[in-house]
Amino acid sequence: MAFASSRIIQRSSRPSAIFLNSARLNYDKQLDYSRLSSLTNLICNEVDTITDQDEIVSLLQKHQPEIVITKEMEITPSTLSQFPSSVKLLCEAGTGYNNIPISHLNTTNDNDSHQPISVCNIPSYSNQSVAHMVITYIMNFAGAIFPQARMLYRHNDRRNFNESFQHPIYEIGGKTLGLIGGSGTIGTAVADVALPLGMTIILSSRSGSLPPGHKYANHPKVKVVPFDDVFRQSDYVSINCPLNDETRHSVGGREIRLMKPTAFLINTARGAIINEMELIGCMKEKVIAGAGLDTQEVEPPVENSELWGLDNVFLTPHIGWRRLETRQRLVDRTADNIEAYVGGG
Repeated sequence: MAFASSRIIQRSSRPSAIFLNSARLNYDKQLDYSRLSSLTNLICNEVDTITDQDEIVSLLQKHQPEIVITKEMEITPSTLSQFPSSVKLLCEAGTGYNNIPISHLNTTNDNDSHQPISVCNIPSYSNQSVAHMVITYIMNFAGAIFPQARMLYRHNDRRNFNESFQHPIYEIGGKTLGLIGGSGTIGTAVADVALPLGMTIILSSRSGSLPPGHKYANHPKVKVVPFDDVFRQSDYVSINCPLNDETRHSVGGREIRLMKPTAFLINTARGAIINEMELIGCMKEKVIAGAGLDTQEVEPPVENSELWGLDNVFLTPHIGWRRLETRQRLVDRTADNIEAYVGGG
């Protein structure tokens, strides 16, 4: 578990809790919320997201919860400042804090309560699932599965069956996978799968080396290279770093133009790490072979986004974390966080 601030209390009764957008997580009604319900008096607001910040404030004012749970939903500083004084814990049911104004945590909520709100997240619930999403993209690119399916099912074009094969396809073994954010938990999980497939792993690090004790620090097929060389040398580049002020738009036209024309770019992290307009320009010019985006800067992309129509860009609706087992793990670890808060340790 991970708490952004610490404030643990003892109690004799269950706290009230509201999951502001529970359908984002339990959209198929397949998840078991019984442990969360046993720990709290739980209210599930069964919507995918709430974009109207006034609606968030209204729900909290109405229900006066002690615990607020969200999943990938923006909470603005203004909204946080209007949280009722009942709110003591804000649970992000996900890996990052990019949707929560962490710098405002120590500001007071309404009624001049002078009591900071604790915040927690679940930093490692989806490591394997997201890593498998990266590998899924690599395998699809290597076998040209996407363009084959597009020809057959969109255009009823059977030339791959009746004539010479229309697409370049490659083995994965011997190829180089570049990891942006490769020394972190998800990047390491990607390497865990890619290395047995025979791939070589390169990654960048500000220190010029992997952290002390990293499992791949002395691996013969894993090496740290300068940031630009990750793009120059890789057959596949996978983005696995968190989104913050430093990484926002850190991959754009300059970096993409360093890549091989046969290379592929994969983003399963956060969409805004890529400068999307510059990516679109590069893909229209066919600077690289393709891009696989499980995350986009705006999700879903706006209706007139050129991403929808590019034949070398392949979109998935941020499904890296959505596997059934992954979502249940997220529920269970959210319950772990709340249990720690309620129990005082």
